[in-house]
Amino acid sequence: MFFREVLNEDLGCASYVVAGGGEAAVVDPKWEIEEYLRIAEENGFDIAHILETHNHADHVSGKGRLAEATGAKIHISKDAGVEYDHEPLSDGDVVEVGGVRLVALSTPGHRPEHMSFLVEDTSRSGSPWVVLTGDFLFVGDLARPDLAVEAEEGARGIFRSLRRLEHLEDFVEVRPGHIGGSLCGGAGMSRKPGSTVGFERRFNEYLRIEDEEEFVRALTAEQAPQPPNFERIVELNRGPLLTEAASLEPLLPRRAKELVEAGAILIDGRDQREFDAAHVPGSINVTMNQSGVGTRAAWVVGPEAEVVTVADGDERARRMARMLEAVGFRKVRGYLAGGLGGWRAAGFGVGSTPAIDVPTLAERLRRDEVALLDVRGAEEWEAGHVEGSIHVPYQSLRDGVPEEVRNAGKPLAVACSGGIRSAIAASLLKRSGVEGVQHVAEGGVPDLEKAGVDLRR
Repeated sequence: MFFREVLNEDLGCASYVVAGGGEAAVVDPKWEIEEYLRIAEENGFDIAHILETHNHADHVSGKGRLAEATGAKIHISKDAGVEYDHEPLSDGDVVEVGGVRLVALSTPGHRPEHMSFLVEDTSRSGSPWVVLTGDFLFVGDLARPDLAVEAEEGARGIFRSLRRLEHLEDFVEVRPGHIGGSLCGGAGMSRKPGSTVGFERRFNEYLRIEDEEEFVRALTAEQAPQPPNFERIVELNRGPLLTEAASLEPLLPRRAKELVEAGAILIDGRDQREFDAAHVPGSINVTMNQSGVGTRAAWVVGPEAEVVTVADGDERARRMARMLEAVGFRKVRGYLAGGLGGWRAAGFGVGSTPAIDVPTLAERLRRDEVALLDVRGAEEWEAGHVEGSIHVPYQSLRDGVPEEVRNAGKPLAVACSGGIRSAIAASLLKRSGVEGVQHVAEGGVPDLEKAGVDLRR
């Protein structure tokens, strides 16, 4: 049997290629399908089946593109409510791939239609040796229960679904649909690609809770906010198959400028310090230096917006465009050919943002020369913040700039914990016409204590 994990590193999504007897199945394919086609060609098998564990909320599935390229059948739960041709699966149904059996196991909770798949290699034995748990059981964590139903209802569903694993031997491998960094789980999700049923029984804190009420309280205690594109992604994945990716045309600077002036949003994936030094006026900085590019962009840019990308080189700009497509942006017009250098060579002006470090911020706070805008999340704010600072999580700036920010009365220093989220916020403020913006480009609020500024908890 052939078994291979394929990751979407930006979103922390895992998919799997399972093959035997010259046939292969792909489980939860990502939007960019080229790696699956390459694996099939290199190993001499045909992709005949595509299995979806559920209607994904955090990324656009590549099932339509992969089915178009291979002619594979798509399998998904009979309860998924999808609008495309598929083979409906019920609990216990089997998809055979050569000498490999993929057995559907109904595991609702994260979503009502969610299924896991037991993998049986009949050349070894008739017992499963891998369980593909999708967005149900992660390494060290469980799925969030609040995406499709009320959190308590989802948590009770997950509690009952865990009982479906009780018959599995400790040695059975757990291969989840996400690794750490995904928004489909919690802070406890490991970045390890796999585990075993026995390891999770012993070390996953949720699996050690035997009382249902206690379990529900624990799983629903803290849930991160849902990105605004989640519902749209579910509808895209449930609707007619998406079989084509954007053509991603290189755009000459004059054409890119025309599109931006007509309302398109230019998303700049360069390092935040490079963006601060020079950027296209009105562009938004979502650096590619850290994973989660697509998710961060989706927090602040509407999914119906026309988008143009720019980065360090044309290949990086194309890569960023695919990251945006993977989270539901369907109007990616292309990328700025030649990057910022091409823009300048065409004679167009650039903007800049004063960048400061933490010691400089501390000194300016002591002199009362700046107002501090803290764009971190609520939990981070409660863990320690500067008294008198303004707290607006960067995601909230999508809905406009609050009056207390516009009327701060002094230059505005924008900070988070490391310079990534604050770069988005600073560029959004400048795009909205706020003057006197300064960006804390390295380090952030937690580092102020070392610079002699007290933090209030």
